[in-house]
Amino acid sequence: MFGKLKNKLKEWTKKISEVEENEEEIEEIVEEVKEKPTKEKKKKEAKAPKEKSKKVKKEIAEEIKTTEEEIEEKSDFVTEVEDEELKEEGKEKKGFLKKLFSKKEETLEEIETEEEIQKKEEIKPEEENLSIKIDASGGREKTTIQGEAEEIQPKERQSFFKKIVSSKKTITEEEFREYSEDLEMILLENNVALEVAEKIIEELKEKIVGIELSKKEIEETINNSLKEIIESVLIEPFDIIEEIKNKEEPYVMIFCGINGVGKTTQIAKFAHMLKDKGITSVMAAGDTFRAAAVEQLKKHGENLDVKVVSHDYGSDPASVGFDAIQYAKKNNIKVVLIDTAGRIHTATNLLREMEKIKRVCKPDRTIFVGESITGNDAVDQVKAFNETIGIDGIFLSKADIDEKGGTALSVGYITKKPIIYLGTGQGYEDIEPFNKEKFIEKLGLD
Repeated sequence: MFGKLKNKLKEWTKKISEVEENEEEIEEIVEEVKEKPTKEKKKKEAKAPKEKSKKVKKEIAEEIKTTEEEIEEKSDFVTEVEDEELKEEGKEKKGFLKKLFSKKEETLEEIETEEEIQKKEEIKPEEENLSIKIDASGGREKTTIQGEAEEIQPKERQSFFKKIVSSKKTITEEEFREYSEDLEMILLENNVALEVAEKIIEELKEKIVGIELSKKEIEETINNSLKEIIESVLIEPFDIIEEIKNKEEPYVMIFCGINGVGKTTQIAKFAHMLKDKGITSVMAAGDTFRAAAVEQLKKHGENLDVKVVSHDYGSDPASVGFDAIQYAKKNNIKVVLIDTAGRIHTATNLLREMEKIKRVCKPDRTIFVGESITGNDAVDQVKAFNETIGIDGIFLSKADIDEKGGTALSVGYITKKPIIYLGTGQGYEDIEPFNKEKFIEKLGLD
């Protein structure tokens, strides 16, 4: 679950740290270079020969420029004249100027070489400056120390990186915006509804932008902030078992959802779990519309040794539920589990039929059953059921094959209702209470 998200966070925090380290490293080294002392006496002694060499270099440079212009002029002249004798004269003049040009260049190189030797003699090894090369992106590409000063490099670098580790970093809005689009896309790819993804990104921005952190804390802070946001999105589930134990009258639950999500199977799993806890139950076959629905629930009842109350197909499902409640009262059964026909969430008239069942049976809890792997469709479904009949909690089936996890985040946030149980397989025992901490651990953000 959310593997890309974890990798993106690591990439983000690494990038933020590297950018800041480059900037601080360059500033630190430049400051070291600026602070290197230069002897006033050395300056004065070196000033005269330097001024002289500058003057000579300037004169030679001007002569070279003049010579270049003359060579260009003669080249044009040789090309344009037709008289062979004039051409020969022009070629000779051109050759002479080239030799002069070459000689002046050699003189200039000799002066520069002498200046370099003079500089090395003037500066002692311990006073030499750092040589810094900055790449095109503004980062530090290479740093060396000339001469004998290279021997002290490890000590200087060690203390420098010590400073970097302890330095602080503030994440800017621009840096956050650059990476938040990728984070949002990863959330959407993992079946998180757009509304929920936007909320997560916005809250993450409030938690980390403009906050001063050490570089060691950046990744940990972002991860922890994201975990806190997800925990706040997921509603804390209520304890059904405790509610059942505390009620003297039969505890009534209605299960609803669209066709094919596994309502009947989830009811059977829940009845099995209640039996393991010593709690008696009765199941009501309220799906009087789908062929073989009653037979399916009866088969589960036989397997679990749990009573099933049923009527003929086409009967009023509200009356089936009412009879199951009366049976529970007479036989001191603690829980009534009412199955209902699957209803497409876009069919408003069919959803209205659920209102009658609720009005007649007066359930303690109305439970929506959806599939973890459905993604945003599950969000639309639970939203429609909640707005039409009102739900109290959510059971998600097929959680064992859900590799994304976004549905669980979305359905809870959209309805502001908790996820109560997860179906985790095909067996009756494959049902477990929803645990926020365990869910976040599966997302890979711990």
